[in-house]
Amino acid sequence: MRVAVVWFRNSMRIHDNPVLSWAYESENVEAILPIYIFAEETNQGGNQTIGKHRLRFQFDCVEDLHKNLKSELDLDLHIFSGDCVAVLESISEQLQPCEVILLTEYSTSPLDTEQNEIIENNIITTHQNWSAKSIPCSQTILDVEAIVGSPKYKPPKSMKDMVRIFTREFGDFENIVFQTNELNPPLSSRKKGLTVNSQYQTSLDKIRPFFTSPGYFRGGESEAIVRLENKVISQHDYVNSFNKPKSISTNVKGNPFEPTTTGLSPYISTGCLSIRRLWNSCSEIQQSSEHTVPPVSLHGQILFREMFYLLSRSTANWDQDIGNSQCKEIEWGELNRVQLDAWESGQTGFPFIDAMMRQLNATGWMHHLGRHAVSCFLTRGQLWQNWTHGRDVFERKLVDSDWAVNNGNWLWLAGVAPFSMPYYRIYNPCPDAKSSLNVETKDAEFIRHWVPELAEFPSKYIFEPNLAPLHIQESAGCLIGKDYPSPIIDRKESRKKNLQSFKLSLENLR
Repeated sequence: MRVAVVWFRNSMRIHDNPVLSWAYESENVEAILPIYIFAEETNQGGNQTIGKHRLRFQFDCVEDLHKNLKSELDLDLHIFSGDCVAVLESISEQLQPCEVILLTEYSTSPLDTEQNEIIENNIITTHQNWSAKSIPCSQTILDVEAIVGSPKYKPPKSMKDMVRIFTREFGDFENIVFQTNELNPPLSSRKKGLTVNSQYQTSLDKIRPFFTSPGYFRGGESEAIVRLENKVISQHDYVNSFNKPKSISTNVKGNPFEPTTTGLSPYISTGCLSIRRLWNSCSEIQQSSEHTVPPVSLHGQILFREMFYLLSRSTANWDQDIGNSQCKEIEWGELNRVQLDAWESGQTGFPFIDAMMRQLNATGWMHHLGRHAVSCFLTRGQLWQNWTHGRDVFERKLVDSDWAVNNGNWLWLAGVAPFSMPYYRIYNPCPDAKSSLNVETKDAEFIRHWVPELAEFPSKYIFEPNLAPLHIQESAGCLIGKDYPSPIIDRKESRKKNLQSFKLSLENLR
């Protein structure tokens, strides 16, 4: 008997899942064993690699996948905790003498690549009845390996480059619609599911107590489909007029948790939502009306994501600040742990920066313009810290954490990449109503919610409260330097100094 072990890693869905579809459509596969492997550190409820909100979101995804596999395909998701090689070794003992093919989605992540190499060396080469297959286009629209390996490939540096790649691959850009693989097999043709026992096996009930209560973004394919319907499919005007740089960074009025963008990024990064399904949903709406175009449209945001996946595969040291062809080797300052900790915890004395970081700490999410502001503040704007420090914080805490995209965004926003904005365009961490950060300043609800110390401050002073006269601080019940931090740095002096340092560092590279 030939068994397909379908290892769910970053494609946590049933709809349009090329890995699952391959297992179902292969005539040689007689039975399917779906598995998910939590890292050994799961019972710590978060660590320096993965934070509590990201881990909880991951748990939600697994729980929902477990339910959907059973209800839709009558398959039991086997859940394990431990080292992947040890887990697979224990499974191999159960599947003798079956012929086994291990199926995973293609990934550019170093962790996934390293796991694949270890499994190849320790499982595939030592078990003659085992083989492995990585399925492309599971997390991306493009076949990353094929594109990068093409003789015509040049690393993309702009939206025009990405439109050109898509046009070459799929034809007329305006009319691209992708075929999806939807599984809805009749009962008579469903694959047989297997059951195995292992010392590494666990259950959702056993590990649930280690996680925090559900956050604002609950993980899972079911939630992804509901959000897709509510934020995209039923909102034609919203899709057609979508302009990401003009979306409000301080979230929906009356709800400091709900983004003015789709909020679908956590579901895309974990594979709860097919990127092709999102593309097609937008295409169907746009074909009947005038609409925005890349880079500001929803299609443009998908193209940026594809661009970073291509660059992450074709650029050596994509996640490093040295030996990276997409990174200018700027001479950043020495690590200042006090300032970095203040930035991470939302205690910088700059309310907009602090509100964004506190939202990240409380929910695992932040609006993209908020990410622009806090990354600029940490690097070339005020603190002159290496972008990799901020990248690591985002990697650990964001529920939409994605290795390729996270590194691409930090390279961009630190001003060190060929596709970056000019380094001298620095965001004011104390924005007003005219700021390109698109901040709601009249009522300042977002600041009042996330920085409650300032809840009674007049809006006139709430973005730079240290400038408020003492009597206003006293009437608001918040003394700056006592109840809320004084600014950890002079924003104007640091900006001037950092611009000079960046310019000098660029000159030294010539």
